[in-house]
Amino acid sequence: MTKFWRAPLAAMLAMLAAAPAGTAPPPAPLATEIQVDPARTIAALPPIWRFFGADEPNYATRPDGDHLLAELGALRPGQIYFRAHNLLTSGDGTPDFKWGSTNALTMRGGKPVYDWHIVDGILDRYRARGIHPYLEIGFMPAALTSAPAGVPYRRPWHPGNSYAGITAGWSYPPTKYEQWAELIYQWTRHNVARYGRAEVERWYFEVWNEPNLDFYWSGDVEQFLRLHDTAIAAVRRALPTARVGGPDVAGAGGAFMDRFLHHVTQDTNYANGARGTPTDFLSFHAKGQPVLVDGHVRMGIADQLRTADQGFAKIAAIPALAAKPIVIGENDPEGCAACPGPANAYRNGPLYASYTAASYARLWELARRRGVTLDGALSWSFTFVGQPWFAGYRQLASNGVDLAVLNVFRLFARLGPRQIAASSDRAVPLDTLLQAGVRAAPDVGVLATRTATGGSAILLWHYHDDDVPGPEAAIRLRVAGRHGLARARLWRVDATHANSFGAWQAMGSPARPDRAQIERLKAASRLRPEALPMVDGTATLRLPRQGVALIEIGA
Repeated sequence: MTKFWRAPLAAMLAMLAAAPAGTAPPPAPLATEIQVDPARTIAALPPIWRFFGADEPNYATRPDGDHLLAELGALRPGQIYFRAHNLLTSGDGTPDFKWGSTNALTMRGGKPVYDWHIVDGILDRYRARGIHPYLEIGFMPAALTSAPAGVPYRRPWHPGNSYAGITAGWSYPPTKYEQWAELIYQWTRHNVARYGRAEVERWYFEVWNEPNLDFYWSGDVEQFLRLHDTAIAAVRRALPTARVGGPDVAGAGGAFMDRFLHHVTQDTNYANGARGTPTDFLSFHAKGQPVLVDGHVRMGIADQLRTADQGFAKIAAIPALAAKPIVIGENDPEGCAACPGPANAYRNGPLYASYTAASYARLWELARRRGVTLDGALSWSFTFVGQPWFAGYRQLASNGVDLAVLNVFRLFARLGPRQIAASSDRAVPLDTLLQAGVRAAPDVGVLATRTATGGSAILLWHYHDDDVPGPEAAIRLRVAGRHGLARARLWRVDATHANSFGAWQAMGSPARPDRAQIERLKAASRLRPEALPMVDGTATLRLPRQGVALIEIGA
């Protein structure tokens, strides 16, 4: 028996000896065979995970928000993007749930007054942390809204309120499209002057959010197309080389998306009378649907992946657009980051982490199957400043302490640029997952890459839709073409590794952790490498349910 297995076996025997009489032994582990062949290249693996976003743009300027931006920017320096709502919304810049503002436009004596200092502060934070904007043009400034008399510009929203309660004056078309166009033109000119042409050419420009939902857009589809055409023409007037697209619809977009795709390829442009609208990328949103079943959370990974597949199919069916890059502008287990609740109780711990690993791996696979260019899959998750510890929001950090899911993005960042052949005899087939999710046997999956230095980075996950206990996976990993002894490096995210929420629970879930406890939480959140012995390309490890691991092997 190798030294590597003595400690786990001793611990297991001690647990059995300490168990009360009559206690059932732990379930037998799931024997799992994983094969990797570094000599067989499958395809390029674009870093689709490098996009993030939030409803509340002003949190980016607060210390916790700025700290998290720095963590995101460090994932892949110079390649991270951030999208936020409310960059043109009127107000004083105070963040709130699903809200934010910059007061970019007011009117004085019937003439526009532009004030960029709040929005500059937000974008400056992105750039200071090496992050580029995925620039959402919205929402409608109070000075331009066509909302009927009596409709408030803003309705405060809080967790527990009806989601439709966010709709207010900011969601309406402009009274004068030429003033809307001038606002966008002046903003783009300002951004080019402030950040430089080469930088702004790297941004993604899109108009509004989920205009196919009436609580985000109070106009009709033709009014949105006019809004879109007018804004895109204004961006291109200021910067002819700007990367423009959209429409960031909810879901695959249904008839609304069909109308948009036809319009940008065939119709007369509302802004300039040309045929079609410049379109450098396409965007839609894909969400899962967790529910509460018999007192536990059941995730809806099939819903999210089916939506992504439907969106890919719509775009692939339009010859003029089929080769365009696609960004899933919000890509999440469900729809409302600011809405906690029993069905969203997956968020703080390793279930969110394992779901993320399993779902992103299948997005790469779906894109290849559909023959589309998937450029990004944006996680709509950031942080909520000034809220209780581990309050249940969909976020990457709580009060400056990283959550387990952020560590999965750190593992993604360690993957190489080329996918290589890998298989697991306990991976759920893609078609089964699309139809039914992971409701029977768990999904013990693998995605392997060749790194830039010629080594291998192998991502493993052990996922199930149901948040209930289950046996761990006893994995035998075989990497072809390797001989002799080697020491690989292993990174883990699971209930007892890189999981601050578990450490907080073990403390008794203190409402106000003291300084020493906060330092312990930060320590518990960190990824820590372990040595993984390999003999002739073979290694063994245990991966608990809801676990994610990355194995790095040198060239």
